Amino acid sequence: MRSKVRGRSGLVVAAVASILVAGAGPAVGDEPPEVPELHSRSPLPFPEDTPDQWLPPFGSPRAMAGRGSQEDPFPQYKAYRDLKEFELSPPGEEGKAEPFCTRQAGPYQEKLERYLKLRPVDGKQSASDCRAIQRFQADHAIEPRIGYAGPHTWGTAKLAHARQHPNLGGKCPVRTGRVACVDLSRQLMWVQEGRKVVFGPATIRSGKPGYATRTGLFSVGRRNAEHTSSLYEAPMPFAQFFSGGQAFHGRYRSIYYEPGSHGCVNLTYRDAERLWETLRAGDAVYVYGSKPAAPE
Repeated sequence: MRSKVRGRSGLVVAAVASILVAGAGPAVGDEPPEVPELHSRSPLPFPEDTPDQWLPPFGSPRAMAGRGSQEDPFPQYKAYRDLKEFELSPPGEEGKAEPFCTRQAGPYQEKLERYLKLRPVDGKQSASDCRAIQRFQADHAIEPRIGYAGPHTWGTAKLAHARQHPNLGGKCPVRTGRVACVDLSRQLMWVQEGRKVVFGPATIRSGKPGYATRTGLFSVGRRNAEHTSSLYEAPMPFAQFFSGGQAFHGRYRSIYYEPGSHGCVNLTYRDAERLWETLRAGDAVYVYGSKPAAPE
């Protein structure tokens, strides 16, 4: 059995490896680490130095294997299971009773004003801006619905636009076989066969400064659905390697938190599972663009 790895506050942290070896995940009987607060009190966007956490997948066949029950094995982690639907709260407004409309402009205020066609586009929060952002959050089940232009709300808007325009500018090559396209500039990826998109687009989280995801034309090599990095003790569910130790793989926490991975292309757990079912060894991977700097 692999020993438990704990952080200072009971939170187990790990990073995506650039040098990786296969290994087993934590035993089902191990005590899970402490669940942190959903909304950070730190300056936004929420700084997170590590790309993964040592947590088992929720409600998946792999988590339930051998239990002989459909009961949730980790009910105390419902917050993590639903984390992808949560936006950050602005400093000083965490936990306030809803509904209310924040007066604070989020780090993606101006981008959302452009996307939602709000006027004026000035990066400043107004009552009408807040109501429009609240409606968007309600339509996409994002909570708390307080009109804050945070990373999850903007990422959802960006993904909605990408579904209409996946290969923007035709930068990803059109080939007869499958090509996994990774657009670092938009932090998106999809898979296309010819001009037909067969997976995605999906939001990604690429390498942070100093650990950039390499650009160029690659191909899928090793694949391991239950991979673990021995260098960082990091779980890498549905890992598909395409450039040395850099791989597509799932992530158990929000895909929108900065600063990024150690070079791997992170997806949500469910997106990584669907990508695993889409790609095969030998499929082309084309990585282009550059990751934008996080807003200050």
